[in-house]
Formats: sequence, C-alpha cells, structure tokens
Amino acid sequence: MKPVEVHRTIEGPQDAPVLILSGSVGSNSDMWMPQREALSDEYRVISYDHRGHGKSPVPAGPYEVADLAGDVLALLDQLDIEKAHFCGLSLGGAVGMWLSRYHPHRIDQLVLACTSSWFAPAEAWAERAENVRAKGMEWLADFSLGRWLSADFDDAEQKATIRAMVANTPADGYISCCAALGAWDFADQLADIPTPTLVIAGAEDPATPPDHLRDIAAAIPRSRLVVLDGAAHLANVERPVEFNDLLRAHLLG
Repeated sequence: MKPVEVHRTIEGPQDAPVLILSGSVGSNSDMWMPQREALSDEYRVISYDHRGHGKSPVPAGPYEVADLAGDVLALLDQLDIEKAHFCGLSLGGAVGMWLSRYHPHRIDQLVLACTSSWFAPAEAWAERAENVRAKGMEWLADFSLGRWLSADFDDAEQKATIRAMVANTPADGYISCCAALGAWDFADQLADIPTPTLVIAGAEDPATPPDHLRDIAAAIPRSRLVVLDGAAHLANVERPVEFNDLLRAHLLG
C-alpha cells in the first residue's frame, strides 16, 4: 500500500538525536505527552499519529503492519533523517519490530513497550471491529480504559483525556488497524532483529501481559526486559518517571 503523510509533532533541538514515538491502536500522539515533555530538551522528539488515527489521513483499509511501518520510513525520508531511535508501544511496538527486522540501518536503539509478537487470534480482532461498527467508538473508549490503566490509577483528568482520545479516533481507521493486528505474527522473525532493544512490560497489563514481553526479550539477541510494577497497558502514562529514566539510559547505548 502506498505510504501516507502522517500527522507529526516535532519537538526539541534540530541537531539533537532523533527519537520517534509510535503509539497504541486507538491513540494519537498525545499519549506520549509525558515523554515529549521530559525528553525534548535532550532529543528531537517526533511523535506521530498512525494512518487512520488522530489527524492523519484515513485511507481505505484493511491495513498491514508493513503499511504502517512504510509510513514511518516515508516520514524519515521526508525529514531527511537517516537513522533514529524508535520507541513503540503496543501497535507501535509491532511497527518497531518490523522496521528493525527489515530496515535495521534506519533504527539506532529500539524500545518495545507493552507489545507482542502475536496479539490475539484474527477472529478476536474481527469481533472487536464488528463491535466498533455496531456500538461505535464510545463503546471502545470505555472498553479500552479498563485495560489501558490499572485500577489504582486515580488521575481523573488524565483518564478523561485518554478516554476522549480513543472515542475521537476515526472508526474506519481503527477497524483497518484491527485487521493489521489480527494478521500480526512475528515470533519467528524476532531472532533476526539486530538492534539493541529495551523491552518494557506493565506488570498489570491485561492486553499484552508480561509473558508476551518476556518471549520478545528472550528471542531478540541484543535485548533486556524491565517489568514496571503498578502499570497496565499505558506504562508510559502510569509510570512516566521510571519509563523516561529507562529510555534515557537505553538511548545512550
């Protein structure tokens, strides 16, 4: 599928090392606000909306992870960036795996957070897509909130912001990404990722449990795993200080 020009936000010094932030299905670049605010003094931080999400175009689906990764390559080319650090969470992690496997010369250090080499059977994602068609994105926002944030997360304003982010995602874009997630099965290619990789799990994540991240870390040759306590799927939001410290240490190599 032809690449699309995704919506992006660029923060930080022009001459600083580049860090790409790639988010979950149903999100936009605002999910990375804790990282954008903390790291843009040290890095040229580029956060973007997947195709079909946020302010990015919504081409006809279904999509594949390779399509989403192609959008990132087009973004790098457009900005004349030869090589960048990449941090992907959930769907963004799948994009990072694909890029590091097939275009390792474009990725410096890789961070895979709350993601999987196989998310769920295709039938489960097809059912999710049908629920969105029937019940709309408001239903999905309520469904996602209980999986993305742990029961102890008590920032009501941030909860409302995250819920609105999901609810405002274009339904067609979300459904097309469900197809990408349903077709994703990368376990047998992880050993071919040469990139130094930090793998971060949320101890309370029901969407991509820690065992999924342990499997990834065990398969990628140059990787290490950290499990963050008190975090569900959006570990970068629930444990921002720890998450940012891990990113800083890893990106320094």
